Amino acid sequence: MSVRNLRTALAALLLGGAVLGATAVSAQTTVSAAVGKPLQEARTLADSGRYKEAMARIDSAAAAAKSPAENNVVNQMKQYVAVKSGDPSIGGALGAKAKFAADANASRWDAVIAGGETLRKMNALDAQSMLVVAQAYYRKNDPAGCMRYIRSNLGAGAGGEQGLQLLQRCAYDAKDEVAERQALEQLVARTGKPEYWGQLLKLAQRARGLNDQNTLDLYRLKSMTGTLTTADEVSTYAQIALVRQMPAEAIAVVEKGIKDKVLPANDRTNRLLKLATDRNNEANAGAAKALAAAQAAPNGDALVTIGQQQITQGKAKEAIATIQAGIAKKPQNMAEAQLRLGTAYLAAGQRAEAVRAFNAVKGDEKSQMIAGLYAIYARR
Repeated sequence: MSVRNLRTALAALLLGGAVLGATAVSAQTTVSAAVGKPLQEARTLADSGRYKEAMARIDSAAAAAKSPAENNVVNQMKQYVAVKSGDPSIGGALGAKAKFAADANASRWDAVIAGGETLRKMNALDAQSMLVVAQAYYRKNDPAGCMRYIRSNLGAGAGGEQGLQLLQRCAYDAKDEVAERQALEQLVARTGKPEYWGQLLKLAQRARGLNDQNTLDLYRLKSMTGTLTTADEVSTYAQIALVRQMPAEAIAVVEKGIKDKVLPANDRTNRLLKLATDRNNEANAGAAKALAAAQAAPNGDALVTIGQQQITQGKAKEAIATIQAGIAKKPQNMAEAQLRLGTAYLAAGQRAEAVRAFNAVKGDEKSQMIAGLYAIYARR
């Protein structure tokens, strides 16, 4: 929901009760003359802006009311005048809410922020009103104030999807990439929407110091989340898979790109597919020898690499065992090994085990970032 739409929704919510109250009174629910006459006078006074006098006439009607129906009509008129006045000194919390809504719709942002504090003092500040206050900071070009307000008032959930959207937008304007990523992570975890995944992965791709393996994982996540949408992305994904010695994955990426009509079926695509196929045939021919060499190696890094290859070949359960064997041999890059174990569990459909493996990735900032992204995906 846009900033303007949220303000309008709030105003409709607040002022709708006033219209309802006026309608109910005009319908003349059976009341005595002692109640009906001062209520009619109150409405006339209110419509001319004489709210204090209107409230006095409502008090007279309340004193004369005898039945539940009469009390209900009196209360409706009182709410109508309170909202119409837009004055907390006359209408209490309803008056304060009406003024707050009017200020928001008129883009009086300083007044909105002050009105939020008035509502707080009256114990009438709800989550939707807090969002409008946060938007007031944003509209005042105070993104840092917006972020502080959301975090201080809306808690870990940051006001649901709308609050998290606003937090992410303010963090972007404040050039706070850490806060922006955290907001996007919460949006992805809460909704799983491709639009948020796309923004989150784009932000991750801008991180400094990414190596080819990190980049390959980010392309995998783009594919898994439905955000791999252009021919350049598909082609780059396949080429990085080849660089990382994952030819079976490169074949699958190209074939899917052709099937989805993202990659054109031209000479360039055909050459890429042939190269991947040739590399895959070579890898398959030397697979037994490579596995034996990895098993004989002094550490487990080669076994972890083979396990990753097995995942791309559709052998997730074998990959789990291979990577676990590599971890047992204390690989030099334990963070990478734990990350690969998580992806093997994920490929095998063992999501709880995958999350535990991703959470165990320590010691390398980029690996931890990517493990966190995989963990979000696995939890959904």
